[in-house]
Amino acid sequence: MARPHLRRRRAETVDATPSTAPGTTEGAGAGTLTEERTPEEERPRPGSWLRRRRQATAAPSGAEGAGTGPDAASAATGSTGGARSSVPPPPAVVRRPVLDATPVLLLRAAHPRQAVVTAVLVTVAAALADRPTRDLGLVLLTVLVGQTLLGWHNDVVDRRRDAQHQRTGKPVADGRLEPGEVWFAITCGALLVVPLSLSNGLVAGGVYLASLVIAALGNLVLRRSVLSPVPWAVSFALYPAFLSYGGWGNHDGGSAPQPAMVVLAALLGIGVHFLTALWGLVADHEDGWHYLPLRLGMRLGAARLLALTTTYLALVTAGILVAGTLVGLEV
Repeated sequence: MARPHLRRRRAETVDATPSTAPGTTEGAGAGTLTEERTPEEERPRPGSWLRRRRQATAAPSGAEGAGTGPDAASAATGSTGGARSSVPPPPAVVRRPVLDATPVLLLRAAHPRQAVVTAVLVTVAAALADRPTRDLGLVLLTVLVGQTLLGWHNDVVDRRRDAQHQRTGKPVADGRLEPGEVWFAITCGALLVVPLSLSNGLVAGGVYLASLVIAALGNLVLRRSVLSPVPWAVSFALYPAFLSYGGWGNHDGGSAPQPAMVVLAALLGIGVHFLTALWGLVADHEDGWHYLPLRLGMRLGAARLLALTTTYLALVTAGILVAGTLVGLEV
């Protein structure tokens, strides 16, 4: 009877013992059983060479791909990624010989448009009250100097916020004008506005200086809360008293203003506050402010708030003209 041919299994290596016994020699035959493979098993399987070739070519490409991942990108950028996450510094400002001269920069930091408009309106009110021409010039100069002081004070107080938000037209914030120069100008302006105010009369001068102090305090307190209109209302409410008690060298005093004119002047100050605050609503919101114009702007929108503020100012101005015509400025 012929002996059946048994197909041998693939060569397997089985450890006879977990470790080499004392006194034995390590080698191929030490504690191992080895079987040889058949010629059919030695023959490579179909497609195996293609798999091995793909694996061999994939290894270098994978190594190269590993260098292009997020870690490699962050390693390649290095400190550049950190630089992108930080806020870029403001661009350097090139000083110009004439436009960046100290007097011109002081003029730009004084909020000239607001100062001129306020001075002209108060002078027009004095003219409607039948004040003589020299009194009109004194009123114009006094109010213009006072408003200039308030503009300088506002830019010095807000210089860090203006620099953070990179606001244009702020020479103190962008470094072209030193805060010490502005404080020196404020000191000189204060020494000028005191005699100018008192030239309108002791009572009128005291009232106007009080309005300047209240407005300056408005640059420091209450400006972030819903009570932000209060300094504006009180400061503007003192203008009728400044006009009614005032006059060139009027040291004997005058008469009290009409209550209706005081109320309308206070309402006008609130409207001016809303109008000037509209242009900084975004920056103030980023700084976490909660003052009244910002709250209304969040509910109504900036465009609608601007339209309402303009209409409000027109109505208040018309009311001042009507009240001045009917009852006059003084009691």
